[in-house]
Amino acid sequence: MSRMYTLLSGLYKYMFRRDEYCILILGLDNAGKTTFLEQTKTRFNRNYKGMSLSKITTTVGLNIGTIDVGKARLMFWDLGGQEELQSLWDKYYAESHGVIYVIDSTDEERLSETKRAFEKMITSEALEGVPILVLANKQDVETCLSIPDIKTAFSDCINKIGKRDCLTQACSALTGKGVNEGIEWMVKCVIRNIHRPPRQKDIT
Repeated sequence: MSRMYTLLSGLYKYMFRRDEYCILILGLDNAGKTTFLEQTKTRFNRNYKGMSLSKITTTVGLNIGTIDVGKARLMFWDLGGQEELQSLWDKYYAESHGVIYVIDSTDEERLSETKRAFEKMITSEALEGVPILVLANKQDVETCLSIPDIKTAFSDCINKIGKRDCLTQACSALTGKGVNEGIEWMVKCVIRNIHRPPRQKDIT
């Protein structure tokens, strides 16, 4: 009887097992990284009751969250974006399967600062070939920069992105617009990359 239970238990675990992927959420402080993570957990975890999005404060250290999408389990590491904390980002690169880079598209003054942080990140050898989702956040604000504006500002980063999946997408972490599409794109990319030879990716 116990052997039958073990077999059935093993079969159940095999049938319902999920492949786990580590996704980093990076960007400057106040870009909306934690709001994005909370919105994601609320949308993909049926019984999750998250914190009030209007009460989220600056992350010091990191926030962790997990969601299941189909047979994939995404483990998010939301890292603090203050300048003094950015030096810790690369400690997590080697373990990551994907990066979500969040830009505050209402803060034109810090656009060059966020571009420098992005550039430093994408030139890291530890992230070579890892898919990157660039989220132009706060698109619900009328005065925000458009996607073409942001792409123009980041245009000289294109060659440094290399052969990897990379998508720039409009998003509002507060309202949830663009969240589902971004997560589904990331899941598709990380699963596809697992079945390719290491570090051999193509830009979509």
